[in-house]
Amino acid sequence: MLGVILAQPPLRIVMEELQHRDLLGYLWKCRQDGSSGSLHDITEKRIFIMARQVASAVEYLHSQQCIHGNIRAHSILVGSNLTAKLWGFGSLYRRSMQGTVGAVESIELKKWQAPEVLSRRAFSYSSDVWSIGILLYEMVTLGDPPFAKLLANELLQYLQRGKHLKRPPTCSHALYSLIMSCCRWSPQHRPSVMELIQKLQAEEISANGSTVLRVPGPLDIEKYMREAGYGEAYNYAVL
Repeated sequence: MLGVILAQPPLRIVMEELQHRDLLGYLWKCRQDGSSGSLHDITEKRIFIMARQVASAVEYLHSQQCIHGNIRAHSILVGSNLTAKLWGFGSLYRRSMQGTVGAVESIELKKWQAPEVLSRRAFSYSSDVWSIGILLYEMVTLGDPPFAKLLANELLQYLQRGKHLKRPPTCSHALYSLIMSCCRWSPQHRPSVMELIQKLQAEEISANGSTVLRVPGPLDIEKYMREAGYGEAYNYAVL
């Protein structure tokens, strides 16, 4: 935030220009732009850096006894220097009251939600950690939807059978191990956000920062929306 204008209504907040808009759109541009050295390049090291920035924002929210509940690539804004900034609070932003908050009914979010949320139990701080794991999957696949072969309403039963996200071809074993630690069934077995930040920092040091991630094949928006669980009438624009 650069400033606030209070002189006369309406209240106005002046924000920095975020050149790359939301992270999902940026990942799609990385997928479509095949030229090396372009503005739309992402490496594994960059994934760890951006994920750490998101996790730091989440850690602050948790320190204020707040749960985000809507962490995904579309809820991250990307600045000109590729700094990741968490947004997307909207109606999903919940203040923790005695450790519980109401579940959010939204078919479009199910593939990013932890099992305890899908089963209509309470949100917890660990629910945000699960979503960060799904965010890492989105980043390493350059914007693929998670659990693409499943309908959103089939996901809980799939997870109850002990199934999980498959390792993408572009994903290193170290990154996949981190995704899996975030996406453990039991909230108690997931790392805390602070532990996750420390792991991201450690992996960032040795991560590949030169090999640009590439995904073959053009982006099919209709296929993405179908596999991500969006309704046919949902209006989604590529930024």
